[in-house]
Amino acid sequence: MGSELSSASPSEDSSTPSEPESALETARLQLHRAADHLDIDPNIVERLNHPRNVHEVTVPIERDDGTVEVFTGYRAQHDSVRGPYKGGLRYHPDVTRDECVGLGIWMTWKCAVMDLPFGGAKGGIAVNPKTLSRDEKERLTRRFTQELRKVIGPNLDIPAPDMGTDPQTMAWLMDAYSMQEGETIPGVVTGKPPIVGGSKGREDAPGRSVAIITQLVCEYYDQPLPETTVAVQGYGSVGANAARLLDERGATVVAISDVNGAMYDPAGIDTASVPSHDEEPEAVTEYADTVISNDELLTLDVDVLIPAALGNVITEANADDIAADFVVEGANGPTTSTADSILADRDVMVIPDILANAGGVTVSYFEWLQDINRRSWSLERVNDELDEEMRAAWDAVRTEFENRDITWRDAAYIVALSRIAEAHEARGLWP
Repeated sequence: MGSELSSASPSEDSSTPSEPESALETARLQLHRAADHLDIDPNIVERLNHPRNVHEVTVPIERDDGTVEVFTGYRAQHDSVRGPYKGGLRYHPDVTRDECVGLGIWMTWKCAVMDLPFGGAKGGIAVNPKTLSRDEKERLTRRFTQELRKVIGPNLDIPAPDMGTDPQTMAWLMDAYSMQEGETIPGVVTGKPPIVGGSKGREDAPGRSVAIITQLVCEYYDQPLPETTVAVQGYGSVGANAARLLDERGATVVAISDVNGAMYDPAGIDTASVPSHDEEPEAVTEYADTVISNDELLTLDVDVLIPAALGNVITEANADDIAADFVVEGANGPTTSTADSILADRDVMVIPDILANAGGVTVSYFEWLQDINRRSWSLERVNDELDEEMRAAWDAVRTEFENRDITWRDAAYIVALSRIAEAHEARGLWP
């Protein structure tokens, strides 16, 4: 899913202002780039350029002061050739139709590269959740669920948490859906609290997968983890878990950040002693002796850079200044396509989001299985199976990388597109 993203939102300093590349533009560019490497029916590529459905709904709620406010919500369903649609719901002021379509396309690739029986979707409401009370957020979620009720379901489309939403949001959504259907249906969403059918390890999973892939990258390039320096932009669910696991495994985490700036210590940060955004919002700089900006963090001379905050933070304006050897994408779409090309020309290895942060959707799949079978798994089993799935996906992507003169991103997209195209060929076009 997708993944829950966190707090850092650095400004872009460019002397040549340009419109930021949209998620949809980036997703389509990446699709065509991967298709160029494959003998694939162009009609399938054309189908994948477009979502299957985009649902736009109005979501009126009564505010605590008695006034009624109307918000706009979306659910973009991209492709379901391999199984039900799957993807996050975000509450954020900048949610748009095209953003949901682009992120839904990414979810299709992410599920395919992980070989999960899902297609891609994404949705959300254009709202600043910080302006909502808990009761207002619950009313918004329940009304949104009602507006989408006919187009979601455990065998149709399965939402999950994303920016501005959390396990409690998913519990409200599941309850609202179940009440309308007249039976408890935990499999309609993933990312719920374990007490109502959620999976142990789900919240930690995107960050865990980033750490697993970072370790595999270092092993592949003979870079011992105890000799590896890491900078992590964003200290939310993804960034904090990735940083802490890498710290535990011997890497030296020299920088972490939130929206207010970055803590920097070249000797290494004790990541366990710094609260994540979920534990204590926007607290990173309060624990820091040395504070640098988010822009400076991105250009630190480290072995591994993990952008785990928002999209479009590595751009044409700063790509030449990236000093890391490896960029492991923890956020969705942190690197624009132009920046990607610049980094490739500079031999900076970029491990794409659709592989690195896919732990979230993978454990969502585990949660879906647990809900269907009404049998929960232990945390140890969840983590062991996640490790196994990440290694299998890594092996498939590595094989394409080694067999072709391409980037890691192209390799991941080739794996994903090959599987999706094969499924379309097998199923055909109805009627």
